[in-house]
Amino acid sequence: MSAGQHATGEKGGILRSFLSLLIMIAFVLGLSWALRTYVFTAYEIPSGSMEETIMTGDMVFAEKVSYYFRDPQPGDIVTFSDPEIPGRTLIKRCIATAGQTIDIDGDGFLYIDGVAQTETYTHGKPTLPLTNSTITFPYTVPSGYIWVMGDNRTNSQDSRYFGAVPASSVTGRGVLVYWPVPDFGLLE
Repeated sequence: MSAGQHATGEKGGILRSFLSLLIMIAFVLGLSWALRTYVFTAYEIPSGSMEETIMTGDMVFAEKVSYYFRDPQPGDIVTFSDPEIPGRTLIKRCIATAGQTIDIDGDGFLYIDGVAQTETYTHGKPTLPLTNSTITFPYTVPSGYIWVMGDNRTNSQDSRYFGAVPASSVTGRGVLVYWPVPDFGLLE
């Protein structure tokens, strides 16, 4: 084998390795984009509206697959597009769906369709109407909408403030706190 043939073989091997690396990088980037777009998204929690369930600064995975097959249900922790600030995502608990009637009494109890709710995740904090809101009770959730509230009822601007949100604005279901490690666990 001559020196020229050896150099050509090395160049072909280097080029082949470089192309393989580029293809692998493109595949990994494409796969991560597809997973983030269609399967799950990670969020950092910026406020205390879901405390004690999710703490400020926690990192949460929200999965998207289940809502391809069903609508959000009461009790689901959902991520959705902020109805007031475009491009911002909020996380709250779905409390009621289309056709259900929400009512709040003066003692801080929540009623859905006339039934008092037992909400252990609020840790006994009262549910009161927000004074800076135009929402009045009783309130019937319109078709195609859901009613969302933070678990920290005394520190959450939620549907009591901005009203029901379109079910079409839901981007995922919060399922797992993955950071910090002491908070690691499934969301309920």
